[in-house]
Amino acid sequence: MKSFILLALVLTSVHVTTAGSAAHRCFCQVTGTLDDCACDVETIDSFNNKEIFPKLQKLLSSDYFRFYKVNLNNPCPFWTDHSQCGLKYCAVKPLLLDVDYFPPQYSEAASQDIEECEKAEKLGAVDGSLSDETRQALQEWKKHDDESDRFCMLDDEDSPKSQYVDLLLNPERFTGYKGPEAWRIWNSIYEENCFKPYSVKRPLNPLASNSGQGFYRWLEGLCVEKRAFFRLVSGLHASINTHLSARYLLDENWFEMKWGHNVSEFQQRFDEELTEGEGPKRLRNLYFLYLIELRALAKVLPYFERPAFHLYTEHCNGCLKKTTHLVFFFLLSFPLHFDETALFAGNKKEAMKLKEDFKMTFKNISRIMDCVECFKCRLWGKLQTQGLGTALKILFSERQIEAMPNMSNTNPSFQLSRQEIVSLFNAFGRISTSVRELENFRSLLSNLKQ
Repeated sequence: MKSFILLALVLTSVHVTTAGSAAHRCFCQVTGTLDDCACDVETIDSFNNKEIFPKLQKLLSSDYFRFYKVNLNNPCPFWTDHSQCGLKYCAVKPLLLDVDYFPPQYSEAASQDIEECEKAEKLGAVDGSLSDETRQALQEWKKHDDESDRFCMLDDEDSPKSQYVDLLLNPERFTGYKGPEAWRIWNSIYEENCFKPYSVKRPLNPLASNSGQGFYRWLEGLCVEKRAFFRLVSGLHASINTHLSARYLLDENWFEMKWGHNVSEFQQRFDEELTEGEGPKRLRNLYFLYLIELRALAKVLPYFERPAFHLYTEHCNGCLKKTTHLVFFFLLSFPLHFDETALFAGNKKEAMKLKEDFKMTFKNISRIMDCVECFKCRLWGKLQTQGLGTALKILFSERQIEAMPNMSNTNPSFQLSRQEIVSLFNAFGRISTSVRELENFRSLLSNLKQ
């Protein structure tokens, strides 16, 4: 009898350990203080999930932030593109509008698209017509888009082939785009645009044999700036993979599609055992990306406080202005902001060269986004890349922002276009969503019975 009870206790213990180990294997290292930072994961989780995330979602649903101008037909500048636009869930539904203004009404096809999306996921209705104020606002926003020192290519803003896309009607989620074509994109970014010599191989690179040996020894030997650049790219990659795992097509039939969390997909990307220890490192880099974009938004507040800054339409001035100020209030209240003064703090000549290298490298990454063969993936890749590029531009423009005049009739040396503003807020919205989804996946994995 004693032997039976002992065996039962052992089996119970094994079951509990196994059930909990799924969460442990993904999040074992996702805790405590982050590298090169004074902040910890737990502070970010609490701040984001309780304070910022819900307020940011409300802001991003406004007309100013939901319409993004993009050219999805740019040819890939680096290799022959075999576009997978035929994949059902890769399609993007642009607004059938002139690129310079919104006409009084959507086309019949656009209206049908809106109705279809409402039925599918209740992503938010768009009225069949846009007010005169909205059309006038778009024209005014365009006037304020001065050329400035940017980190991304300008093709989409200037191209006559660009179209406005409603981001709420084209959500980022799993499309089926994967395999060698998708890996080619990330391989080009990591191998050619992260200051890495070809002799150093990345862990788990499916396009190279015997990869990973000596990688982290090389990474830790880099200057803090180059190390930060790699971690930003890795964090962006991890954030995108989190979105795809959280909005996965779980079931489809003739009357509805069911999107939701795919725990198995998340484990394939972040489980410590399944990724040979890489998954938790990727998630820590996601938090590093969060800190960088959070800091950029906090620092750029003086730009939005200028009397001459044009953001709101008369129609929604009160509600949007209040929501925007509320978001900034909480951004500034974060207790452990990233200290960007640790970057580029050495020799001025070397620092200027390194900054220029950053800029050119990131511009190259933005061009690689035109090689993404899935249009919806290309849309969100371009937006999030531009958003991160805008964040870097802000952090590298501290003196210009501090010297910004309050005179409404004076043009400051630091400028942001509407395109940069929309991408900056939406990119942070994406990383904020990722942090929120990590809490969901922690819970799902903790309850997983294996």
